[in-house]
Amino acid sequence: MQSRSIKEIRDELKNYPPEQIQDLCLRMAKYKKDNKELLTYLLFESENEAAFIQAVKDDIDLGFKSMNRKSGYLIKKSLRKILKDTTQAIRYSGIKTTEIELLIYFCRMMRTEKIPMQSSLVIRNMYARQVQKIETTVGKLHEDLQYDFEDDIAYLKA
Repeated sequence: MQSRSIKEIRDELKNYPPEQIQDLCLRMAKYKKDNKELLTYLLFESENEAAFIQAVKDDIDLGFKSMNRKSGYLIKKSLRKILKDTTQAIRYSGIKTTEIELLIYFCRMMRTEKIPMQSSLVIRNMYARQVQKIETTVGKLHEDLQYDFEDDIAYLKA
């Protein structure tokens, strides 16, 4: 089966009554965890973005606390999982400042938790990619907001 474009889906949804749209959303949420998480964000957490950011930061903290530090491989694997979960939360939000705040927090945690970046090229490259992503996203913001993140970027680059 080939999926339709967003425009076609939007036009088709206009023909459905609200009760039927609700049933479709619930049915869609049953089959994929991502859909359920996105609906949870849109319905319950999108109203208070600051609380959502704090919840994701708490998840990042928990990930770093539970990280297995016995070998570089296990550290790298844990970092990838934390970053994957953070990126998923960023996608749900879709707000650039939320993206920047969460990525800065992730990179700060990598530095403060003494992750061995010097001994692992993969971890060093992961960190560098996130700093580059932060810089690119900040460059798209208004000048006043760019100035707000200037100190954080300088810290991450040092």
